[in-house]
Amino acid sequence: MEYLHNTTITKRACHKLGKVPHIAYSAAPRYLKRGRDGIKGLLREPLLFVGYGMDRCAVFVDAGYLFAQGSVAIAGSKKPRSELLLDASAVIKELISLACAKAADCRILRVYWYDGAIGGSRPTSDQALVANLDDVKLRLGFINSYGQQKGVDSLIVTDLIELARLNSISDALLLSGDEDVRVGMQIAQNYGVRVHLLGIAPSRSSQSQQLLQEADTTSEWDHKTIGTFLSVRETVVETEAVVSAAKAVAATTSTTDGFVSGKIEVAVNAFVEKLVDSDIKGIEAYWERARGVPPDLDRKLLPICGKAIGRDLERDEIREMRIYFQRAVKERREISN
Repeated sequence: MEYLHNTTITKRACHKLGKVPHIAYSAAPRYLKRGRDGIKGLLREPLLFVGYGMDRCAVFVDAGYLFAQGSVAIAGSKKPRSELLLDASAVIKELISLACAKAADCRILRVYWYDGAIGGSRPTSDQALVANLDDVKLRLGFINSYGQQKGVDSLIVTDLIELARLNSISDALLLSGDEDVRVGMQIAQNYGVRVHLLGIAPSRSSQSQQLLQEADTTSEWDHKTIGTFLSVRETVVETEAVVSAAKAVAATTSTTDGFVSGKIEVAVNAFVEKLVDSDIKGIEAYWERARGVPPDLDRKLLPICGKAIGRDLERDEIREMRIYFQRAVKERREISN
């Protein structure tokens, strides 16, 4: 893409310069004087840039679809996100490999990873781990009060159309099954982009039929491929086990406050002890951009500690719980190092 000295030119001037423009109009007219041709005057149809076709491929990933259908592929039924373990580096490598195979003459622009977050802004520890990878851009929608992912499809559609309109890509690899992204696929194709749809077997039951028909090419991952980067956790943090450990804390403290604090600390330590190494890496990635407890783990800890003491935690106790969590994670990191 060639920018013309941050100036704008008319269609007629563009052809005079021997360019075939990819047009994006600006509302503000400007003056231009260029060389001996004396292209000068008030421009009524200015152009922002002169674009050329980019032989680049972008990858678009609906993480909700990946986790939901991926768990069906490896376990036979849908599993909650908390019971699944994702190797982020491995899945990104697999996606880029497929994109290179589908668009052999193209360079990879980047991988766009779309997921939902409580409040739409704070990433979970797993999402922070994905966001820190090279060539990956994390886009967050939100999760409503029913636990449903919202706003992700519109983000995919917007990015797909915008990259196509700006002539930034020639190919797109799309991992999704939702009918709502079909309009983005159609518009991108009208701009000349080839869209390669990726599904998870059996894709005919997990993807919209209209989406499959619109795609330029279709592919699917079987359970063996999914198993290289997604697995069911061998150890799940059991609430009752953690609560039992907390209730077994030595009752040697003389004050009620000390007794409650001891239960909270034991519950937090038992919780952190059951986290796997990838969880710790995700927490470290989260701490690079934020402080405290990642929201996904905070939501798990609060009811566990509440059961341990037999009531909801008060504000000071929540603050104390989060301090214990950070301390326990740091101690575990020191031991592993």
